[in-house]
Amino acid sequence: MAPPDEVSRRWTEPGTVHGFRTGAPNQVLLEFARSLLSPGKRPRALDLGCGAARNALPLAQMGWDVTGTDLAVPMLTAAREKVQQEGDGATVRLVRAPMAPLPFPDRAFDLVVAHGVWNLARSGAGSRAALAEGARVARPGAGLFLFTFSRRTLPPDEPPVAGESFVFTRFSGEPNCFLTEGEIRAELGRAGFHRDLEAPLTEYNLPPGGLIGGGGPPVIYEGTFFRA
Repeated sequence: MAPPDEVSRRWTEPGTVHGFRTGAPNQVLLEFARSLLSPGKRPRALDLGCGAARNALPLAQMGWDVTGTDLAVPMLTAAREKVQQEGDGATVRLVRAPMAPLPFPDRAFDLVVAHGVWNLARSGAGSRAALAEGARVARPGAGLFLFTFSRRTLPPDEPPVAGESFVFTRFSGEPNCFLTEGEIRAELGRAGFHRDLEAPLTEYNLPPGGLIGGGGPPVIYEGTFFRA
């Protein structure tokens, strides 16, 4: 994982920021978040790597007390503008922070959103630190929404970074995490999250015919979990 004061240039480019600013929210995430709401309560959600608030703002409008974190200042600026211009009174607390350590107390949140962020960890140790921090700030029973790179993005014989088991550089030129389903279950279980047995762990963008590593978009795992 990059040091707390560093962020890849690609997340600060105007075109990328604009894409996140105008992108549609994840509807599977919103349905999961809606299922966790209780009448008369305003639970707390943490959107890790919130980008330009495409998910954070709809969560706040739904009734969540939302905190969004990111390292890219242009993303946070765009998020602030989006909330001010489109929020209709909804608010999102925005904090510049890395995946680990997180500047929040233990058991502070009822929902943790890891939408395309934990896969950006640059080492297995960094990944495990990020998962542990997500678990630390989640209250017992809190929900977790995961959207992350699948190992099947890459050819089966692609070698990982030396000394690593699920960190590869081939896709973006930078170290990123690409996990199998078994590795996802094991790593999250070690951190203290268990699978939501009522929802699928879905794999998206599998190439036609099962051809892997063809240079297309990353294969993605999406699923929901709960803090033990």
